[in-house]
Amino acid sequence: MADWSLLNWSALLPGTALWALALYVPLSAPLARLEQALAEGGLTDDLQQALLVTASLLLALVVGAITNLGLGWALGPGWSTSLGLMAALYGLFWGLAAASREE
Repeated sequence: MADWSLLNWSALLPGTALWALALYVPLSAPLARLEQALAEGGLTDDLQQALLVTASLLLALVVGAITNLGLGWALGPGWSTSLGLMAALYGLFWGLAAASREE
């Protein structure tokens, strides 16, 4: 049996975490509608914040897992994890560049 299979979830965790990190901010932006719906409801601010953070994290993890599985299937698990690392670092470097430009 190959070292990497769908039954070996521990091999998927690093790449999934990297893709979730890389996709967290872009996927959190569309949650504005959920934020509006929660604001119109009768929930407290702390509960609204907890629900928004949980929803954005779950969305990023699910999309990260799907992205990692798809790229792992197409390119191989090592490439998928490496691309996840590059995507996460790409977002970090662009964020740092934007912050230095604002100063």
